Parts: sequence; structure tokens; C-alpha cells
Amino acid sequence: MTTEVRVPTLPESVADATVLAWHKEPGAAVRRGENLVDLETDKVVLEVPAPVDGVLAAIEAKKGDVVGADVVLARIEAGAAPPAEQAVASAQEAPATVARPPAQPPAPPAAARRTPPHPAPTRSAAADAEPILAPAARRLVKEMALDPAEIAGSGRDGRIHKADVVAFLDRREPSEPEIDPEALVPPPSGLGGEAGRPEQRVPMTRLRARIAERLVEAQQTAAILTTFNEVDMQAVTDLRRRYRDPFEQAHGVRLGFMSFFVKAAVEALQRFPVVNASVDEGDIIYHGYYDIGIAVSSPRGLVVPILRNCDQLSMADIEQAIAGFAGKAKDGSLSYEDLTGGTFSITNGGVFGSLLSTPILNPPQSAILGMHKVQERPMVEDGAIVVRPIMYLALSYDHRLIDGRDAVQFLVAIKEAIEDPARLLLRV
Repeated sequence: MTTEVRVPTLPESVADATVLAWHKEPGAAVRRGENLVDLETDKVVLEVPAPVDGVLAAIEAKKGDVVGADVVLARIEAGAAPPAEQAVASAQEAPATVARPPAQPPAPPAAARRTPPHPAPTRSAAADAEPILAPAARRLVKEMALDPAEIAGSGRDGRIHKADVVAFLDRREPSEPEIDPEALVPPPSGLGGEAGRPEQRVPMTRLRARIAERLVEAQQTAAILTTFNEVDMQAVTDLRRRYRDPFEQAHGVRLGFMSFFVKAAVEALQRFPVVNASVDEGDIIYHGYYDIGIAVSSPRGLVVPILRNCDQLSMADIEQAIAGFAGKAKDGSLSYEDLTGGTFSITNGGVFGSLLSTPILNPPQSAILGMHKVQERPMVEDGAIVVRPIMYLALSYDHRLIDGRDAVQFLVAIKEAIEDPARLLLRV
């Protein structure tokens, strides 16, 4: 019986996948659960296992093909044995009375036990010698048409990470064009006009061109608008200072700002459901759950793992989950499920010193909150000037779906919850 191997269901926002590598050839025996083929998506690499035991009869999608969900990748003859095993079985089942001279004399037992001093490498050994690439590195290598054998990996067992690919490109092709200083030396003071305005034209590197292309593409997928506000962090700072040690002793994790903002975001999303919605062609999808993406930095780039059902999580749950995501991001063990979905995102550029920015949406989400550096500033309270720890907030949103009034009120709701954390408990 023939069994079809199909592309598994792809999560939302992932339209297709690319056939990255086949681990079996037609005619090879396969076991149920054994990885047959790797599929590369925008985020991670998916492994497609064999659904049954048998023989790989045919491969329908070649390496490099772009396939969608439920497309047939291969066909397996369930329960069949490979040709070599069939020949052995036929020989064992042959009647003993029929004597046929062998085509070649059998090798002596001693010779059969000896192996050549330098055996030729098998296909599996050659495959093992191929460079191991992390998903982000594999995508960049493919986009830049690079040879992974030329890139030195810094990870365990020589694993190549995105940072290794970027470093390789920097060495081979500088990220910033080399400028000839002599070409920009001003001419003698006696010269004027165009002669006094030297310029130099240098080609854009392929890496910079690709980054520019991706940024423009992201900007063109939605009508992005950003609204700003500022929040007084004094109340949250005092709470953290007061309960920092008891919280860490009770839950084994530090109390950070992010758990306050996640809770405030959930409260605001419940009051303004349109910010938690998304556009799907001509329809609007309102989500009744609160899966928030938290931007996490790693040596291999920025990833956005998803905190599921944030309305049901305690602040300790949130901090523990974020710490777990940070650890996975560093060792490259984030799963596909960790990175898919999400109805809203939060990014904190303040950890890098950013004072103000306009974050870009993470489609198909319709809004993203940007946190920034906490800095003491003079503020006027009751006619007196006081010093307060202030953070600028930025909310980028899809203006096709979210009106300016809703966006501003949503951001004000977050501001009020942070400035008076009791609101999060009383839900007022």
C-alpha cells in the first residue's frame, strides 16, 4: 500500500516552505518516525518524519522546491523491503535441492572480516561532514548565495550561527563601503563651485541591499503609524525595590519591568479588542486570547517568542517564561511553536540605551509596543518641579484597522496601569 508524505500544516503568517535537504533516497528503507526531509520556513527548520515503515518509493518535491501546506513530498510503499533485502529473502527461500554454481567464488571468511585500511567515505559519513547551520544562519547563507564550507562556526560541534555568517561577510565584503580619503580631500581654497564639493560613489554591499529590501517590504505590508507617550516609572521602581528580594527567593527569578508591561498590555487589550485583532484580506479577525510576543536579543539576532494566554499568567510565570526564552535564544533551541502565532508584541530597546524609536509591526499582528530607556527628568507636579524616572512609550499600529483614537487611548491605558499598578489588581 502506498502512503503519501505531505507537508504538515503551517502556522499562520507562514505561506510556504522550501525543501532544504532529503535524508533518504528512493529505494531506501525508512522507519516510522525517522526524519525524511527538512523544510525551511521564514523562522525555523521543520523536520518531516516518515508516517509508516517501508521503502521510499518516489520523491515528488526536489531540494529547493517551494511547497505549500498539504503538498505531497514523497510516497512510501508501506511494509515493503528494499531491493537488497528482497534479494536476500529470495535466496533464503530458494529450495535446497536446486544447486546453482555461484557467479563468483565466495570470499574467504578471513577476507570478509578484513576492512580496507582507508575505506571510502559513505554517503552518511559525507553528510555528517557537512557544516551544521542554525536556522537563521541557513536562511542568510541561502539569501546571500554563500558556501557554508568557507564559514567557521563558533557553536558547539562547529555549528554555524547567524553571527558567524555576518562576521564572514564583514571580512569578505565590508558592511560599510571603504571610502578613499584622498577622494574627499577639499581642493585648494582658490577653487570654488562644484570643484569645492567632492563626492565619491561606492556600490552598496549585497548584505546592506538585502537589509534595505526587507525593511521596505515590511513597511509596505501595512499602513504603519506610531503614537507616543511618556510614563512615570516611580511606582513600579518602588515596588521592585521593595519586593525584589522576596520575589526572587519565592520564585527563583528576578522581578523586571517586562512583567508589569505584559500585565498592563493585557488589561489594555481587553478594553480595546481591535488592537488585539488582525487583518486577513477583506476580513478582520478578533482574537479572544492574548498571546504576546516578547522581543529577545541573542548573539544570532533578534527573535520574538510568544507568551501564550498571558491573561492567565502570574507575574512570576511571565518572568520565568521570559528567562526561559532568553536561555533558549542563546543556545539556539527555540522551537517552531515558540515563535509562531501571537496577537501583540512588546520590544524593549531601552536595554540597549534607546531613548525613542518607532518599532515596526510583526505581521499579521496589528500593533507593537516599544519600551525605552528609563531616565530621570524634571516634571511638574502640583505646581512644583520634581525629578521622576520617565520612560517614553511608542505604539506602532496598522492604521487600516486601528483608528488613532483607539491607539492613543490604548497607550494611555498602559500608562495609567504602570503609573498606578494597583489598577492591575483592581482592574479599574
